[in-house]
Parts: sequence; C-alpha cells; structure tokens
Amino acid sequence: MIALPRNVSSRRAAGILRRVFDKLETGCAFRLWDGTLVQLGHSAPVCTAVVHRPDTFVRLMSDPTPLNFAEAYIEGAIDIEGDLFAGMKVADAMEEIRLPLRERLRLYVELWRS
Repeated sequence: MIALPRNVSSRRAAGILRRVFDKLETGCAFRLWDGTLVQLGHSAPVCTAVVHRPDTFVRLMSDPTPLNFAEAYIEGAIDIEGDLFAGMKVADAMEEIRLPLRERLRLYVELWRS
C-alpha cells in the first residue's frame, strides 16, 4: 500500500474540492484549516464541513465517501456547522458521484504534488 502525503496547501485543496463536489445540486461548503472557505454546489450552502488539519483532508479525498466523512466526524477530525439533516442529504448526493478512474488518478497525483 502506498503511503498518503501528510500535507496539502489550502489553495490546492480548494481546487480538488471544486473538481470533486461542485456538481452537487445542494450547496455545501468546506472551511479548511487556515480559514479558507470553499463553497460548492448550485445553491447556498446548507452546511459547512470544517476540516481541522491538512492530513485529514488528504485522508478524506483519498476515499471521499460518506462513511469516511462520518468516521472523521466521530473522531473529531472534522466538524459540521449548519443543518445536519440537510447535510445528510448532501452526503446522499455525494454517494452518487462516480469519478472515472482517470480523474481519480489525477486527484491522487494532485494530492502528492503539494
């Protein structure tokens, strides 16, 4: 198994988030460890995921599933601000996102280039 990088810049992280999640109909946002706010989707954010550390971001983006986000939330690695129940609908929409292998490889390389 290849080890994941431990760091990523907030600028690169914002770009990755937009590529993965900007197709969502329901708006959501991520606030990164340095305060950078990344709004996604086609409407006002119903919730904001607060990512406390770059290594948490890398872990989440290496496997961007609702289960991985839920585990990070339970561990306290991320917080959710706003309407948690509306956020669960966003999580359902995230489950429908299917990135082609080529795009997943590009994102993985992007994480490593930080």
